[in-house]
Amino acid sequence: MVRILGVELPDEKRVPFSLMHLYGIGRTRAFKIVHDLKIDSFKKVKDLTEDEKDKIRAYIDANFKVEGKLREEKLFNIKRLKDIKCYRGIRHLKGLPTRGQQTKTNNRTVRGNVRKTVATAKKPPPAPK
Repeated sequence: MVRILGVELPDEKRVPFSLMHLYGIGRTRAFKIVHDLKIDSFKKVKDLTEDEKDKIRAYIDANFKVEGKLREEKLFNIKRLKDIKCYRGIRHLKGLPTRGQQTKTNNRTVRGNVRKTVATAKKPPPAPK
């Protein structure tokens, strides 16, 4: 298995799809990496040479913020919003959606008001006399 930034990439997958296992690398970035390094996108990870593995590691380190650095930056950004007490920060503090979603009928799990609805049986009609 190939290890990049502490993440083991699956051997049986093609290189771009395997790179997508890294936090911060999606489909577009994965294919860009493969294209820029001139690696065959149909090649599987287990078929990579040591030189190609080193090139991928170096390229990702030099050009992208991924894994721990990216997670840390996201946490600091959210912490900053909370510290300055802006609207989005307050929403983060309360555990509510921050991007304008409706909360009256949706987001029950986020708001903590989860109740199972129980079906009530209809009353039987009165017996004929």
